[in-house]
Amino acid sequence: MDISAIEGQELTAVEFVGDYLRLRFDGPMLTLYGWPHVLLADFSIAYGEPEYRNALCAQIGEMVAKAALEEMESLTVEFESGTVIALSLREEELDGPEAGSYSADGSGQDEEEF
Repeated sequence: MDISAIEGQELTAVEFVGDYLRLRFDGPMLTLYGWPHVLLADFSIAYGEPEYRNALCAQIGEMVAKAALEEMESLTVEFESGTVIALSLREEELDGPEAGSYSADGSGQDEEEF
């Protein structure tokens, strides 16, 4: 699946919905059923650690420099600031059969699961 359409777009919202996460961009939307790591310049932050939510929300307004979805490997969204949001897609690290979904128009009606 190609998620490169989010490159050059701004992260407009980070939504914590029950036990999953939504990242909204200028149009597209990523829904993640696992909690990604936030890779900053000097360290990384994982779900449950202090400042995790703040680190994710701090990316609101940032432009996406690169986005890649490598099936069965990883999802990475790198911002122009250098911060990366990364989610492992390896089977042994997933809690269910799907790791998330991508909606090109953000409505969810065209969602493709990965």
